[in-house]
Amino acid sequence: MKFSIPGIYTLAADTPLLLEPHSLIVDHSFPREEANTQVIAARRHDTFWNTGDETLARASLAPNFVDNTLPAGRPQGIAGPLAASRLMRLAIPDLRCEIEQMIVAGDRVVTHLRLCGHFTGRFGQIQGQGQTINFIATDIYRVADGRIAENWHIEDNLTLQQELGLIPK
Repeated sequence: MKFSIPGIYTLAADTPLLLEPHSLIVDHSFPREEANTQVIAARRHDTFWNTGDETLARASLAPNFVDNTLPAGRPQGIAGPLAASRLMRLAIPDLRCEIEQMIVAGDRVVTHLRLCGHFTGRFGQIQGQGQTINFIATDIYRVADGRIAENWHIEDNLTLQQELGLIPK
């Protein structure tokens, strides 16, 4: 059985500064303290995507973090998300992220994210013209010892590439 748990975040001093999921579903058989730990790790990482604050990425990712869906050219480990965030923020300086849904079960946290902003920077050879960016991403995190040890992710790259003007709509 699953249920929503509002307001269970009590373990970390940075918690009030972290993004809140619009919908949180936690497996009720999962111990509350472990669920809190999983949720906080995911919220830290998702807030990193919202702010670009690399301190949050380092706090949320295990030292031996593995990206199981590593795009070509992106470095493995913590360096990968840091590089991806920098690249996105060069193109979309006002990039913002919302956690639409978060699901916690066992050592996994699934987050459904919405990323928005305006393409005013550069992406490769293309200069943005202020066009609106609005796409989704889904991450599956495996959390161990309070940090994300592994990630599987998929982004709506078709929508993103259309909005960036890389491919026609």
